Amino acid sequence: MKQIIECVPNFSEGKDMGIIRQITEVIEAVDGVKLLNVDPGAATNRTVVTFVGEPGPVKEAAFRAVKKASELIDMRRHKGEHPRFGATDVCPLVPVANISMDEVVEHARELGRRIGEELGITVYCYENAAFSPERRNLANCRSGEYEGLPRKLSDPQWKPDFGPSEFNALSGATAVGARDFLVAFNVNLNTTSTRRANAVAYDVRERGRPLREGHPVTGKIVKDENGKQVMVPGSLKAVKAIGWFIEEYGIAQISMNLTNVSITPVHVAFDEVCRKADARGLRVTGSELVGVIPLNAMLEAGRYFLRKQQRSVGVSDAELIKIAVRSMGLDELSDFNPREKIIEYMLEDASSARLVSMDLKAFADETASESPAPGGGSIAAYAGALGVSLGTMVANLSAHKRGWDERWEEFSDWAARGQALKDRLLYLVDEDTRAFNRIMDAFGLPKGSDEEKAARHAAIQEASRYAMEVPARVMELCLESFTLLHAMADTGNPNSASDAGVGALCARTGVEGAWLNVKINASGVEDKAFVEKLLARGQTVVDQARSAAAGVLALVEERIAGH
Repeated sequence: MKQIIECVPNFSEGKDMGIIRQITEVIEAVDGVKLLNVDPGAATNRTVVTFVGEPGPVKEAAFRAVKKASELIDMRRHKGEHPRFGATDVCPLVPVANISMDEVVEHARELGRRIGEELGITVYCYENAAFSPERRNLANCRSGEYEGLPRKLSDPQWKPDFGPSEFNALSGATAVGARDFLVAFNVNLNTTSTRRANAVAYDVRERGRPLREGHPVTGKIVKDENGKQVMVPGSLKAVKAIGWFIEEYGIAQISMNLTNVSITPVHVAFDEVCRKADARGLRVTGSELVGVIPLNAMLEAGRYFLRKQQRSVGVSDAELIKIAVRSMGLDELSDFNPREKIIEYMLEDASSARLVSMDLKAFADETASESPAPGGGSIAAYAGALGVSLGTMVANLSAHKRGWDERWEEFSDWAARGQALKDRLLYLVDEDTRAFNRIMDAFGLPKGSDEEKAARHAAIQEASRYAMEVPARVMELCLESFTLLHAMADTGNPNSASDAGVGALCARTGVEGAWLNVKINASGVEDKAFVEKLLARGQTVVDQARSAAAGVLALVEERIAGH
């Protein structure tokens, strides 16, 4: 699965659209990067840019943008209301999908090192990428702002993490960090009162509200020995919130920044606002997502609301998203288009899922055509996907079977496992064709000079190994699906026992079909240790799959006979 990160650089220019456009153009010129948003502010004289992609392209785009900003923005002339200390003021990297924060920290530090060494710009690492606790807070790194940099750089305690300690008057300094994903999420209320919306916002936001003596609204604010307000924390961690009135819609909203959706997900924030609003005589009518959101956040929301209904969560991603949208009223104010709101979908290349996006007839026609791809490897992966889909269907039918209400969660868990296997196998339907095309591309490389011949040979070998690995992954996933199929044949809805049997036959076909592809592609791989290891494992998987299929079919025959 692709690793995806987000980058949100802030540039110290918010008025000259020509400069801003030149910076965003170098970002968009990097293959594999998707520019999501450009938000210039005249008063702050600052532009926030958001783009996403895999770590390599994102780091390259970020570096090019920092370089271009250093060429176009003169900090000696910069004025604006927002704190700043560099042409590229901050450049945080954010994990989105299939990547840990620790990995993002390493990417951020690599980016910071390159900016410092190649561009001669002072770099401080902040938030999770900080090398010391006092540098985690961006405000500490940026204290004194641009004007205070010469003094700051003369202090040994503020030696840059990367780049020169000498003051760069033109570009200033840049803070490079790694932080959690921030979701801007508004909840709609059936009131026009900003004061009442603020009351709910104070109830939920982490900072809470000031402690007062006597009356909670009009009482005197309590202060500590240092003269600071004593706060009563709200109920949600990692949440900033305020109430406001939106004239365009004629309603008040709770406007929230969820600064870490792994701590407080959108569905938890939504339900908590519902509870607090209800306690104050208000009703939540819907919500609004400002900007974009990671796919997993929407899937988890869908699962959350299904579990509340005691319904199986083992449904498709599309269904989970639909449940999340309806449950939170995300389409109350405007249509919610997943292709425009979910990061992973915005990054999808339609050609990368060409086969699985076809209808059944088109897929069969494409397979039957004179083109060598899709071939047996793709069909094996699809057979496996159909097999595990049948097992998942039995699990979902069992979860909703009348009289089995107390077992809904057991079968829901099975269905969720089946959905995950199905999605991975469907991905491999197209990946097998891509693996074949990689071999063809490698053979098409130039072979004139000795260097070109060596590069071509290395590319052919790498592609050939991958052409063995893809069907080997199909085999493993199909074998894994037998655990689900056996359970459904044994304990699932007895009316669907035959479906589990057909699923087992499909899964066995997936294993044996992929095995043929592993073996035929082995002839082109020179790494004999690699080949022997994969072939030995493949034979084991085939033997286990044959045995597992026989076991499932025996159970199915028993249940059919006793039906």
